[in-house]
Amino acid sequence: MKRTHLPLNGLRVFDAAARHLSFTRAADELAVTPAAVGQQIRALEDTLGVVLFRRTPKGLELTPEGEAGLVELRRGFLNFEEAVRAMQAGQTSKSLAIAAPRDFSAKWLAGRLANYRKTDADLRFALVAADAGLDFTEANLDLAISFDTGPGAHEGVAIGPRGFVIVGTADGETGAIGWPGHPGDGEVAALTVADAGLAIDAAALGLGRATVPAMLVAADIEVGRVSVFGSEDSELGYWLVAPLPQWRQKKVKALVEALAA
Repeated sequence: MKRTHLPLNGLRVFDAAARHLSFTRAADELAVTPAAVGQQIRALEDTLGVVLFRRTPKGLELTPEGEAGLVELRRGFLNFEEAVRAMQAGQTSKSLAIAAPRDFSAKWLAGRLANYRKTDADLRFALVAADAGLDFTEANLDLAISFDTGPGAHEGVAIGPRGFVIVGTADGETGAIGWPGHPGDGEVAALTVADAGLAIDAAALGLGRATVPAMLVAADIEVGRVSVFGSEDSELGYWLVAPLPQWRQKKVKALVEALAA
């Protein structure tokens, strides 16, 4: 069924004027001029084909036609408010769905989410593996982490240092540990694993040396689990990304601020 076009701004002005029975006080509430209120009321009367107010020696009065619609109009505005609250419920909830590479979740993200949750015990996280071409809407995601030169088509914030470091152990093998997408990918490696996180673990076991994202291996270096044997510059880095509608959510803004700190 085709819906009738509703002059919502005029109806809002009418509601304010009807409550105050004064264009001046309605104008104060709406932060406009009394003349603007009068123009809106006249335009609404022209649209509806009825007179809504009459001026009397005692002041402004509603006509029977004006009074007839007030109860339903105000009920309608309450319904609008409920509809807006329902649409915003996802923004105010404490649940966030996040897509991230598996190695990034294990080596960096999970620990920081645990610390962030200490600020609010009601927070809930759902972690999924990030795949190429991930559809935010279809996957019902709030935020994703990508390893790229920028945020791409989405809004985004860079986190951590860029570049790669070569890690291993002083008494371990010196052959290269390969993983899909690593610098030098395609060269013959002494050992090949599924991702950079597994490459770090293999290097820590002395199985070779891995060239991995500096951010991903920082914690392992700090505790002495692996040693650094070189570095390589790169434009690649980790990004927190999301389409604009998700990016604007309060819960996503708060999480981005916490992770990027």
